[in-house]
Amino acid sequence: MKIIVASKNPVKINTTLDGFKEMFPEQEFEIEGVSVPSGVADQPKTDKETFEGANNRSLTAKQQFPNADFWVGIEGGIEDTGTEMTSFAWIVIQGKNLMGKSRTGTFLLSPKVAELIRSGLELGDADDKIFRMKNSKQQNGAVGILTKDLLTRQSFYEVSVILALIPFKNSDIY
Repeated sequence: MKIIVASKNPVKINTTLDGFKEMFPEQEFEIEGVSVPSGVADQPKTDKETFEGANNRSLTAKQQFPNADFWVGIEGGIEDTGTEMTSFAWIVIQGKNLMGKSRTGTFLLSPKVAELIRSGLELGDADDKIFRMKNSKQQNGAVGILTKDLLTRQSFYEVSVILALIPFKNSDIY
C-alpha cells in the first residue's frame, strides 16, 4: 500500500509509517513525503486553523499524487487564550473512499515560549531560541523538550495517527 505524507519532515513521515504498521501489521507499506501547501499560516493559531491545515494538506496531496492508497496531513498548532498557550496537532488521513481524523493531546507551553510566538516566531523557532537547539521541530519537538523525551514529537503524534485510522480498520461500520 502506498502512503503519501504531505510533508518532508522525517518526524511526520516516520510517525505515519509507525502508526500504519501498528494498525495494519499484516500489510506492507511504501511511504513518501511530499511538499504541499497547508493553505493556512506557517504557525496556525487556532484549533480550526490547525485542522484546516491538516485537511488541506491531505486533500492537496490526494489531488497531486492520485496513485496512492492513503494521503496524510499532519499540522501542529497552538491556541492562545491570552493567559495561557497550548500546543497540539491534527492528523487527517484521506483514503480512496473514507477519511479519518484525530487530534493529539494538548499541553501548556512555557510563558517564555508563548511570548516569542506572540512576537511572531513559530513554535519550533521559539523552542530553538529558548532551549538553544537547532531544528527541534524535525527532532523531538516541544513535547520532547518539555518531557525530557519521555514523549517525543513522533510518539506524541503516533497515537493520533492510529486513532485517525479507526475508520479504515473498521470500514464495514464507517
